[in-house]
Amino acid sequence: MTSRPTDAEGPGAAASRLTGLPVTSARPLSGAVTEVTLDGGRVVVVKHDDAPGAVRAEAAGLRWLTAAGTVRVPEVHGHDGHWLVTDRVPRGRATPDAAVRFGRDLAALHASGAPAFGAAPPGGPEDAYIGRAPMRNVPGGDWPGCYAEHRVLPYLRRAVDEGLLRPGEAALVEGVCARLPDLAGPAEAPARLHGDLWSGNVLWGSDGHVRLIDPAAHGGHRETDLAMLRLFGCPHLDRVLGGYQEGAPLADGWQDRVGVHQLFPLLVHTVLFGRGYAEQAVAAARSAAAAG
Repeated sequence: MTSRPTDAEGPGAAASRLTGLPVTSARPLSGAVTEVTLDGGRVVVVKHDDAPGAVRAEAAGLRWLTAAGTVRVPEVHGHDGHWLVTDRVPRGRATPDAAVRFGRDLAALHASGAPAFGAAPPGGPEDAYIGRAPMRNVPGGDWPGCYAEHRVLPYLRRAVDEGLLRPGEAALVEGVCARLPDLAGPAEAPARLHGDLWSGNVLWGSDGHVRLIDPAAHGGHRETDLAMLRLFGCPHLDRVLGGYQEGAPLADGWQDRVGVHQLFPLLVHTVLFGRGYAEQAVAAARSAAAAG
């Protein structure tokens, strides 16, 4: 839609403008998210974000994941600089069978690939976000260099500057980054990552299929998505991993590399939520260093 927003537009008005349909009801889910029913009965989720480029990045990520035809993703019905309208996901239970399906689908999503490590989704900005933290999507030639430069070190520096990590702790993480070429395992092609795959972004649908929301999508290493699932918990994770291994077996030693891949989300959470995550990041760095 090309109509322009008003100065005091709310989620219902934004949904109507972006979809071209009247709104019959609206129900706030959080400060930034509203469930809206459109004329005809379709229920959508309307999300508001004023951070520059945030909605564009999320919409591009959702469409890139959808284009793979693997894991299901809510359809994008419209967006602009501040509002995003997507399908609502009817919720169901997390079951073992759904977990196995999710694992297989996630393996296929990763295998659909990306142009380069660090690459943004088509139409997505270089300056994107993971949660509320800025994240740069800059294509790189190899995973260890891209991961260190754009996924670990920016958040490490910010954590040190804000007094959340001590210099000696930072040196431990920097040592892991320096050794990444040896710690990364066998070289792999860039995977199409969700990028922020914690359990809150994994919705178990009433139809027995998982939907993924709120991506920080980019080209990366597939073990990073899996490490984030492990870090923040996922129902039936053993079944998810079993289904994943059926679709695309992981390289030997992947369990030893979990700490390497958890550094990124843990440092992001450190700068967003504080010192408790810094301690976990240091523990992950020690685990990575010991495994190597």
